[in-house]
Amino acid sequence: MQTLNTTLLIIGGGPGGYVAAIRAGQLGIPTILVEGQALGGTCLNIGCIPSKALIHVAEQFHQTQHHSQASALGITVSAPSLDIGKSVEWKDGIVDRLTTGVATLLKKHKVQVIHGWANVVDGKTVDVGDTRIQCEHLLLATGSKSVELPMLPLGGPIISSTEALAPASLPKHLVVVGGGYIGLELGIAYRKLGAEVSVVEAQERILPAYDGELTQPVHEALKQLGVKLYLKHSVEGFDAQAGTLQVRDPAGDTLNLETDRVLVAVGRKPNTQGWNLEALQLEMNGAAVKIDNRCQTSMRNVWAIGDLSGEPMLAHRAMAQGEMVAELIAGQPREYAPAAIAAVCFTDPELVVVGKTPDEAKAAGLDCIVSSFPFAANGRAMTLESKSGFVRVVARRDNHLIVGWQAVGVGVSELSTAFGQSLEMGARLEDIAGTIHAHPTLGEAVQEAALRALGHALHL
Repeated sequence: MQTLNTTLLIIGGGPGGYVAAIRAGQLGIPTILVEGQALGGTCLNIGCIPSKALIHVAEQFHQTQHHSQASALGITVSAPSLDIGKSVEWKDGIVDRLTTGVATLLKKHKVQVIHGWANVVDGKTVDVGDTRIQCEHLLLATGSKSVELPMLPLGGPIISSTEALAPASLPKHLVVVGGGYIGLELGIAYRKLGAEVSVVEAQERILPAYDGELTQPVHEALKQLGVKLYLKHSVEGFDAQAGTLQVRDPAGDTLNLETDRVLVAVGRKPNTQGWNLEALQLEMNGAAVKIDNRCQTSMRNVWAIGDLSGEPMLAHRAMAQGEMVAELIAGQPREYAPAAIAAVCFTDPELVVVGKTPDEAKAAGLDCIVSSFPFAANGRAMTLESKSGFVRVVARRDNHLIVGWQAVGVGVSELSTAFGQSLEMGARLEDIAGTIHAHPTLGEAVQEAALRALGHALHL
């Protein structure tokens, strides 16, 4: 067995791991990165990037279908056809370019990448095949994996988001189990690609992690698209011969939903199995590795970032943590204390939450002004044929400090940067209201929400 020595050893080449490695390389820290599958992790290969690519294909196809009928815009085209194989090829091309780019950046910053499965021996020793790596600092960035349901074992017509993002063919009918952001993003995409789609959700409404006012426009859009919702329904099992999913309704009766594919999208859990994490005997926080505000675990010089450390499971959180850990190892004074992290849901319409919602502000004992500005009164939204949704601001009544932003509407994912910056910089309502926003843009709704909170919205 050959032995390698390094200052920093990172297990996992997803957004958290590869960003930590690049930053460590920039800071001159000798670094080895171990990745068992493809660089870029879930996000680049089977998550954020491919799902947005498929959503774009679905939207383009849907729009073309819309224009093959009578269009209010005066555009008419012949009925479109879809080659899903070519769509998947295009999506794979994007993924390949990004993962190749990550590999190039790691090489540029002199990070040694070892492809293989890590097996932890102790806090300073990891085996990968017949190579033993000794390190001063061990960074755990193994990510998360889809939660499976015991009554719906994956295989054949039962798929996870991984298989849903690389379809060889499109189902006539797809049932999505789980009405959270992953299930709805993919469910909407498949509906726009032509499949009949049903969503089964145990809670009383879709996107239960978000408030009802925010999710209402998404609910309306699902109805318009013809997506069937089975809310407050629980899954009992799947009859492969009959091609039916058994679900129990709120009254306790069993329904048989005919389908040729079932997408299980009931969440994700930290990836703690299969690499001997238990050898470290770290303190856990439920299913996640417990960390402090510097991403340190209970063992000295062993760090954990990203989904492995629990919620919120967001690639941009992992990236920020990875960058910080590299700087801490280099001796810089850092701590992980963001004012807020944006959560974006790429449904149609899109949904953004940054900071405290009205309910969360109330629960925290804050007396707040809550103000919304509808996209129905925004010129840019009208030109984009999308008038549903709004921007909402939550600010303290006493000093007008902004504590939260929420938005639902077309393209609002791009507003998340402005929301995050205003919270990080301690902006007040007057700061946003007094900043000249370009016209015509969706961003004007941000200014108008602040103006309305101050009692003088201009376009409402």
